[in-house]
Amino acid sequence: MNAKRFIIASLVVFLGFEIIDAIVHTVILGKTYESMNLWRPDMMSKMWIIHIGSLILAFLFTYIFIKGYENKGITEGARYGVIIGLFANIPYGFYSYAMYPLPFSLCLQWFIFGMIEFIICGIIAAVIYKPNKI
Repeated sequence: MNAKRFIIASLVVFLGFEIIDAIVHTVILGKTYESMNLWRPDMMSKMWIIHIGSLILAFLFTYIFIKGYENKGITEGARYGVIIGLFANIPYGFYSYAMYPLPFSLCLQWFIFGMIEFIICGIIAAVIYKPNKI
């Protein structure tokens, strides 16, 4: 494993998660959330938890990618993003619909935007990570 590229890829994937989440949850879905009064009143004081979680996710996401790395370029990253996206977003999107009083359309949007996010981050990992040259 190329530790330097692993760290760089993980940090860029983290930035990808953070930027995409900000766009999706603030710009695209922000008004939906406001109309539903979905957030806890003290949410902003707990945002650090979300950022730490995203950082851990980015490192784990990149680590798993590296362990199965086949050096097949962007398509490998996109395929990985689809697989991990399904793994993460089916429980997140659809289990949330089953457990909480949320509209199906919102949970479906979470699923779709989550899949896009994981595919983009898979591509980022594939573009940045390259194995050590022998």
